[in-house]
Amino acid sequence: MGTVIFDLDGTLVDSAADLIAAANAALAQLGHAPQLSAGADDAVAFRGGRAMLRLAFERLAVTAADAEAGIAAGYPLLLSAYGAALDVHTRPYPGAVAAVEAVRARGHATGICTNKPEAMAEALLQRLGLRDLFGGLVGAGTLPVSKPDPLPYREAVARSGAGPSILVGDTETDRRTATAAGVPCILVGFGPLGDGVAALEPDAVIAHFDALPDAVDRLIGRPD
Repeated sequence: MGTVIFDLDGTLVDSAADLIAAANAALAQLGHAPQLSAGADDAVAFRGGRAMLRLAFERLAVTAADAEAGIAAGYPLLLSAYGAALDVHTRPYPGAVAAVEAVRARGHATGICTNKPEAMAEALLQRLGLRDLFGGLVGAGTLPVSKPDPLPYREAVARSGAGPSILVGDTETDRRTATAAGVPCILVGFGPLGDGVAALEPDAVIAHFDALPDAVDRLIGRPD
């Protein structure tokens, strides 16, 4: 048996529109106009709530001190707004469900390692009907550290399966996590970075989830 650990946002599901809506809602509560746009700002959305707020305050041209204060005040507001509207627009990427099912059918275990708060990741997967496709789930707050520290990845593997493992993600954070953990990395080429993820030098780039099962078998072997 091998174990395939997936990132969540930007890898399995396209959640950018809901994340950006939550960031703009937080800004509104702080008295600011919306600063982020779905589509144009998807890449920053997949880097997390604080990254979205930081970009927003850069666009508002506030001082560094005011930006940091705004991020501190805005982050819990963002989480609250997002928690109330997790799945308005969020959907799995084309072929994601079939690919995970195919990986499992070939004898590999599957799990999740995300920097989304654990409770929100659990809720989103449940609402989308995907939770039963995965074993362990490790998110922000599960452990004292988050990706790219390798500990959350290793914990996700321990909770999900055994044998050789691999990380499937979409960002530099995922690439750095795999490097720190000493495991292969597959990056998806259909997110905001597109083929640009190849510059991160992962072990494989897939243009569609149809290619995932064979890429996994090639990199960590197929269970007998």
